[in-house]
Amino acid sequence: MKKLFIITSLMAFTLATQAQDKKAMKYAKTITSKDATEILTILAGDDYEGRETGKAGANKAAQYIKEKFQSFGLTAPVNGDYFQMLDLKERTLAQKNVIANGETLEFLKDYYVLPGSFDDTKKTFKNFVFVGYGITSDKYDDLSSLNLEGKIAVVLPGEPSLNGKSLISGTDKMSDWTTSRTKKINALKAKKPAGIIILNADMSRMAANKAYFDRPSLVLGEVKTGNLLTVYASKMAINKLMANSSKSIDSLSAQINKTLQPASFSFNANLDVDLQNKMTPVEAKNVLGFLEGSDPILKKEILVITAHYDHVGVGDDGEVFNGADDDGSGTTGVLEIAQAFTKAKKAGKGPKRSILFMTVVGEEKGLLGSEWYSDHPVYPLENTITNLNIDMIGRVGDLYKGKQDSANYIYVIGSEKLSSTLKVINEKNNNTYTKMTLDYKFDDPADTERIYYRSDHYNFAKHNIPIIFYFNGTHEDYHKKTDEVKKINFPLLTKRTQLVFYTAWEIANMANKPVVDRQNDMPNSR
Repeated sequence: MKKLFIITSLMAFTLATQAQDKKAMKYAKTITSKDATEILTILAGDDYEGRETGKAGANKAAQYIKEKFQSFGLTAPVNGDYFQMLDLKERTLAQKNVIANGETLEFLKDYYVLPGSFDDTKKTFKNFVFVGYGITSDKYDDLSSLNLEGKIAVVLPGEPSLNGKSLISGTDKMSDWTTSRTKKINALKAKKPAGIIILNADMSRMAANKAYFDRPSLVLGEVKTGNLLTVYASKMAINKLMANSSKSIDSLSAQINKTLQPASFSFNANLDVDLQNKMTPVEAKNVLGFLEGSDPILKKEILVITAHYDHVGVGDDGEVFNGADDDGSGTTGVLEIAQAFTKAKKAGKGPKRSILFMTVVGEEKGLLGSEWYSDHPVYPLENTITNLNIDMIGRVGDLYKGKQDSANYIYVIGSEKLSSTLKVINEKNNNTYTKMTLDYKFDDPADTERIYYRSDHYNFAKHNIPIIFYFNGTHEDYHKKTDEVKKINFPLLTKRTQLVFYTAWEIANMANKPVVDRQNDMPNSR
């Protein structure tokens, strides 16, 4: 019985892999290394200045992609245009005046605020509470008896220790009151303070990072307010605030660490805060091309194929980060696939379902372009049946260097997180046509690199749309100016693109769309 089952399964597998679609093969062959080289050489050239979101080079790349979509004959789906404009703004710190008891504090020496973390604030604060370590637990509790509403909480970093061991964890490892970026702040927020001042005992390195604080942050959509004022201050600055209390940070810290008891107290001071943001509109756009399906019913269902065309721009030394692999390679793949499908349609062999080809901007800034599309879809998300996302397919990643047949693999990410059939479709097409190693390493929910969350498919998956993310892995040139066209393996890029094409071809033509029948086992938040 077992042998018969194995033989029957092998026969079914063989038949499946041999059931080649001649039409699909014909148009897959139009995806060539020659065409890919021509496209990527343009996109990853110095003239495009690293394609940074909001900069001239990115807009030049968007125009090039638009013209390619036009030349293929794709429909302009955004009110007759190929561009979907993002509501994007640059936020810079325009005003940063802080005065403690009449003494002006110096930014990056005495205090700092994180870019984009605060609302415009012009106010004098008078009521303060020193809250020690700002911890509330059964082992040690600074907060439970304190009234912080409307007051500024002054807090120490870290947690109390005894003989080198954390009082909270009881070991030499700090608890999550120290290791978490948000736990302590959230506990304080729950007490409804007017703001928080956190001691930074080592302000010396802040001045060295001035460029970070000068760099604009990007705001997508409506500017959100309600951010709690959070200021990081030096020991000297906090001591100036406490000048009328006859207490100091050192004496209070010593008291807590000696008694292992809270030393919280209220005090009055004058803290004049004038922090203002400047908002500047940024030109940023996704580029969309639409191919309508041929079936009068199935054409309402839409397959979305994506890549991000932006990269990180120009370095401080004027060197261009051309981003040939990241993600010039994926953008090239989308263009090649779009051309193959439009050739099929012109020959009367077009897909039954519709396909939206979309290259997005702002991925390097936090998946902004795909977030904007998923929040403002041109076609209803309920009609979107799958997203195939391509991000870096032109190189051999670090983990495959030196392996046998190293240039014949692709990482496939997320294919079975929401659907039991999508992975099967992709594997069948690989077994039938491209015969690469499909590596599912990054599907592990415990993956420390969190690759699942780091490209544009995520903004479809979070809306319960099945996705596949195609990726070659990071390498020595990742996010470096050495990510150049000359290092691209074009036959490998072409083969990987053909796999995406074959999978897209089947999804666009098969009787039933991929099912959505699984509870995603990845953590909810990226």
